[in-house]
Amino acid sequence: MPQEPIERRVVVTGPPRRTRRASGYSRPRTEIDEQTTLGHTYVRSLMRTQLRAALTVFAVLVLLVGPLPLVFAAAPGSRRLEWLVLGFCLYAPLVLLALWYVRRAERNERDFVRLVEDR
Repeated sequence: MPQEPIERRVVVTGPPRRTRRASGYSRPRTEIDEQTTLGHTYVRSLMRTQLRAALTVFAVLVLLVGPLPLVFAAAPGSRRLEWLVLGFCLYAPLVLLALWYVRRAERNERDFVRLVEDR
């Protein structure tokens, strides 16, 4: 008597076809892509923090460079003082200010990406 072949079961694994969404919640990235009011609020908050950093740098720059014409007018005929102030005393603070601004802008963007990607 021939034996009947045994049926083999094959288990197929793969990514789930359906995922459950939390009710009433959509991802911030979707909100931004679909340009909803909430997405607009997210982008506006990023723009506001970037503007705050830029205005801070601008204010420090005005306070640093603004009084220089008065300083130069108070000491007429002193070309050495002008070059010393412009070349040596002003260069380092400007570079430090630029570095601070770039780091602040990148940190703002990282915080925004963390806000949008996580949850």
